[in-house]
Amino acid sequence: MTKATGIPEEPAGSPVRRRSLLASAALAAGTQVSAAACAPGRPPAKPARHIPARRGRVARLITVPEKHRGVDWLRSALQVAVEIEFSTIPPYLCGWWSIKNRTCDAARLIRRIVSDEMYHLGIVCNLLVALGGRPRIKGAAPVYPGPLPGGVHPGVDVYLSGLTRALVRDVMMAIEAPAAPLTGSARDPLSIGHFYDELLTAFRSVAPDLSADRQLCERVGEDVLRPVRTLDDVERSIEVIKDQGEGTSVSPADDLGDGHLAHYYAFAEIYHGRRLREADGTWQFTGAPVPFPDTRPMSVVPAGGWPRPPAGARRLLDDFDDTYTTVLDALETAWREGDHHSLRTAVRRMRRLETPAVELMEMPVTGPGATYGPQFRPRG
Repeated sequence: MTKATGIPEEPAGSPVRRRSLLASAALAAGTQVSAAACAPGRPPAKPARHIPARRGRVARLITVPEKHRGVDWLRSALQVAVEIEFSTIPPYLCGWWSIKNRTCDAARLIRRIVSDEMYHLGIVCNLLVALGGRPRIKGAAPVYPGPLPGGVHPGVDVYLSGLTRALVRDVMMAIEAPAAPLTGSARDPLSIGHFYDELLTAFRSVAPDLSADRQLCERVGEDVLRPVRTLDDVERSIEVIKDQGEGTSVSPADDLGDGHLAHYYAFAEIYHGRRLREADGTWQFTGAPVPFPDTRPMSVVPAGGWPRPPAGARRLLDDFDDTYTTVLDALETAWREGDHHSLRTAVRRMRRLETPAVELMEMPVTGPGATYGPQFRPRG
């Protein structure tokens, strides 16, 4: 069931346990936030443009010898982590918003992953603040289509569209891909997980002093984002991000005891249309069906945004982007000042994004069976 605000309620008896600390209410689940300690028959999505690999900030950071990685290195790396975690949310949201039946398996999987990504954003913001840094969110907001921040997964082009198998394969799975997935032979030495390994190694080497000043502690539903005060806290936080995204080295699960698959394998279940199962020592997509959902046919947002949209679409695009900008401003203020009120303001305004997004997804653009959608372009 969907509330008038466009934020769905948790289905009664749902087995999906949300792990977000920030975004269940903000973007997906519609619960209260308090301060405290799936379809055939639609046009295929435009294939991702395979951009040339280039030497990004992550590659440059990793080439710095370990003995020269100090607090400044950690701050630079954590700012990249902030940008990476945030950049995943708009494409995942577009896919989730496009699904008509929010109780289907695919919708619940994506909703959980959006929540996890907001949790991860909160973790890396707290880590950066713990080192005296100030997360840049608005000024570093991603542009779509485009590469992932920092040059991780070089060659992956992230675009915005409604949910299609192409989006799942070329964007969602490509973002979350482990360096060595358990279900295939592809290897990516510049995966997000590898970047976090390097970050954790540097934390262990530097053993910096950590300040709780300006870190945020927030309860959303069942979970709490807590300040990081010790190296053990840092290690646990980074391992959570890695395990939820790509799984452990021996299992596609997230190793948190909650029965959830890591993001890469959850997206792969949607793409393959089958649950992942272990058989004869190997992991295969041969389990129960995961039907691809019926969706709103949001077209791929072109580079530079929608050209010359009609007045109705322009009004909705402006409304969305205005609200999106206030969300970015509030998030940045929250960690710049350690301000819980700003975070709650961001949460409230995040709730408003879905209504114009879905209305856009029901407005046709030129061409058969395609519609507009949000373009996530901040103002100013």
